[in-house]
Amino acid sequence: MVQIPARYRNKEEYVHDIFSTIARRYDLLNTTLSFNQDKYWRRFAVTCTGLQPGGRGLDVCCGTAMLTIEQARAAGPAGRITGLDFCANMLAKARENIARTPYQGNIELVQGNAMALPFADNSFDCATIGFALRNVPDIRRVIREMARVVRPGGKVVSLELSKPGAPFFKQAYYLYFNHLVPVLGRLGIGMNGPYSYLPNSLKDFPHQSKIRDLFTEQGLTGACYHELTGGIVSVHVGTVV
Repeated sequence: MVQIPARYRNKEEYVHDIFSTIARRYDLLNTTLSFNQDKYWRRFAVTCTGLQPGGRGLDVCCGTAMLTIEQARAAGPAGRITGLDFCANMLAKARENIARTPYQGNIELVQGNAMALPFADNSFDCATIGFALRNVPDIRRVIREMARVVRPGGKVVSLELSKPGAPFFKQAYYLYFNHLVPVLGRLGIGMNGPYSYLPNSLKDFPHQSKIRDLFTEQGLTGACYHELTGGIVSVHVGTVV
């Protein structure tokens, strides 16, 4: 179980501090620690949204906007994509990333909370959340909020770390994830803590089949998930009624 240091009032405050600390190195470490698979995972997740040219998409907990940019690529020049995050340091890095793309005029960044999205009902064609569902205080509430702001027929998509099932692969993966990732993360950012939180947060996170059930529980139809790269990540998809 994730142990929240006594100086923090709650998980939300703790997670905010972690991501404020690692924002500058977040993208480099993601690519390095995933062996460059993170790009493929994001492309697959956006494919699952069904986002069309000219569409409107929302990326919740957008962080440095890498998934937001993938949405903008799918929506094209006429599309409008909104990225939302509660961490100012991550949004600052997101602006830098977006400035290096042709999508500056298509993306709006908003500082806000995934637990209470500041958007009207049925505002978007899809909503994504990438590597953040395990960090929120209330998974059900975030899924419900994402579904609320997506129009009927639109998709809610989560890209998240998951729990592989194949015996030998699973053992090798957990050896890497639980022991090497914290060390590599510490070398990457020069401090202990943030990348020790990563494996601990996955231990507390429900199995991908349980997340699918939560999608259904929150009123999304056709809820399913796709395991990628041996099941170390899963993409969950549900349709708003």
